Amino acid sequence: MNTTILAIADQFAHQGQIVSLNAFGNGNINDTFLVNLGDPEQTCFVLQRINHHVFPNPAAVMGNMVYVTEHIHRKLSENPLDRPWQMPKVILTKTGQDHWQTETGDYWRAISFIEGSESFDTLTSLHQAQEVGTALGLFHQLLSDLPPSLLTDTLPGFHHTPDYLAQYHQARTNSQRTVDEWVSDVKFCQDFIGQRADWCDVLERAKKQGELPIRLMHGDPKVNNIMFDRQTGNAASVVDLDTTKPGLIHYDLGDCLRSGCNSLGEETQDWQAVSFNLAFCRAILQGYLPQCRNFLTAADYDYLFDAIRLIAFELGLRFFTDFLNGDRYFKTKYAEHNLIRALVQFQLTASIEQQQGAILQAIADIKSKAG
Repeated sequence: MNTTILAIADQFAHQGQIVSLNAFGNGNINDTFLVNLGDPEQTCFVLQRINHHVFPNPAAVMGNMVYVTEHIHRKLSENPLDRPWQMPKVILTKTGQDHWQTETGDYWRAISFIEGSESFDTLTSLHQAQEVGTALGLFHQLLSDLPPSLLTDTLPGFHHTPDYLAQYHQARTNSQRTVDEWVSDVKFCQDFIGQRADWCDVLERAKKQGELPIRLMHGDPKVNNIMFDRQTGNAASVVDLDTTKPGLIHYDLGDCLRSGCNSLGEETQDWQAVSFNLAFCRAILQGYLPQCRNFLTAADYDYLFDAIRLIAFELGLRFFTDFLNGDRYFKTKYAEHNLIRALVQFQLTASIEQQQGAILQAIADIKSKAG
């Protein structure tokens, strides 16, 4: 075990002795470890170093996480759901803090592990897809009465597509990256972005005009942030709450569908084979919309398709911008990694656009049945 990380893990108020410590998950932002304990009641917990380059205010990130998890735990204790459901708990340090800061300025936090659970990078069944939608719907429902003003916007500009477009134009102007080897793919991305530049403010414009209200959003509800119970195969939790903040829940639903309806996954290199799975889309919406019918407005429904289309486009825009900038934000494994990631998302966007009529019909049908 890494003795430095082991010493950090031991700053938190866990039970039992640390038996082992291993890298955990495949996230693009934080460094994550699973700490195994020699205790029958608390067998392990998750230890993470918060990336302070991505999250410049880690203390506020943790403040939001404590607020959200305590609110949901309190609601579940007062009004249990009709299904098993768990939320991660923040494990405090031995001195009662919600994070540990090292002498070098790194921020670390500990979170309870959802026992008996697993996650998936891609969906393999309609049941899984509907459970993912149900999980996100439950998360939004449980937070629907927590005033957004109580939380800090820890990532100003996050999911603000016009800002990402401006960053792209700046990167395109200032990029020092040699792209000769990938010039045709780069040209494809530039043309794809240019053809949609005038549309990409659709949700921000609706927010500014008061059509879409500010609520609490998860910020990163991709498929592998939904935990499934190993025994029942049902969704059991939503994790990775770093980006929970005030915003538009449309970004969440769009991101969930972007992630869940690409059967090849966002890391595939076979980007031309990527397509948007309409059956999975319908199943996710069948899980999500009934959970949220009590607070969704007519305008919310009107912008659902735009959200589905926009988030795939937005992520492709961000990947391509990072490629032009020399891979400063997202972790990469090879030179053109972020370029390929961008192509995957743009191909997914095109597939969504081609199925607009069918997606709109699915939304209308499920809305009608949900009442």
